[in-house]
Amino acid sequence: MKVLTEDQKRSYEENGYLLLERFVSEEWLDKLWAVTNRFVEESRQLTDSTEAILVEPEHTPENPRLRRIPHTVIHDPVFEEFGLRGPLLDIAEDLLGPNLKFHHSKLNFKWHSGGEEVKWHQDIQFWPHTNYSPLTIGVYLDDVTPDMGPMGIIPGSHKRELYNLASEDGTWTGSINDTDLKTVDLDNVAWLQGPRGSVTVHSCRSVHGSYPNRSATMRPLLLHTYAPADALTVTDLVSRVAFSDMLVRGEQASHIRFDDTPCPMPPSFKPGEYSSIFKVQQNQM
Repeated sequence: MKVLTEDQKRSYEENGYLLLERFVSEEWLDKLWAVTNRFVEESRQLTDSTEAILVEPEHTPENPRLRRIPHTVIHDPVFEEFGLRGPLLDIAEDLLGPNLKFHHSKLNFKWHSGGEEVKWHQDIQFWPHTNYSPLTIGVYLDDVTPDMGPMGIIPGSHKRELYNLASEDGTWTGSINDTDLKTVDLDNVAWLQGPRGSVTVHSCRSVHGSYPNRSATMRPLLLHTYAPADALTVTDLVSRVAFSDMLVRGEQASHIRFDDTPCPMPPSFKPGEYSSIFKVQQNQM
């Protein structure tokens, strides 16, 4: 084990998530904030989203409201270094083993005064793999308080049902529909608030979501998804992007590992058709 304890690893395996307070150093946070602030300033030149900066419908140059910086590692050397060679890889290695692939990254913003909710969902249906080992590690660039819409996780949900993320009529929505949601234990949500530099880890099967940001401060969450080398990506939604599925530690797998449980498939998005979970869940595709 490089950075986690055996108890933390067992907790992740049992509950499907971890919260590690103040894991990322102040030096790294200052670097990441400098890049983040540069993107915010660049957004003031925009009236609509670009490939590098996704904005909310209410965004204006005078009142910027960012949704996401997708594929952060391709847009800035600091993001690249942090995501492909930074401290998060030690966490991923402790949980997944020494042979690691990077899958994708993004910086999600919940802008102040109503930044959008993320409806309850699981991740793996967006980008299926041959097994269910991929995990996502999030970094809180600033303090995250209950009124900022922190991520909520249903403990143990990674061991239960995989949902179709479709409406009652079968339309893919990227969220659990109301009927299926009745089977989710929403009375037992773990809300992962924490101080600046805290790190969240969640399984690709864990049911999670978040409410709107009702505070006066934006809530940026930098996310990276990693997988063991023996988990083969099934669809090319993210794999079209540079660095996706790149080996970042260890050696290439000699065999592909398959899990028995079937995984619901997402739609076959054409290049450029899918941009973020926000647009899918709010039917803005």
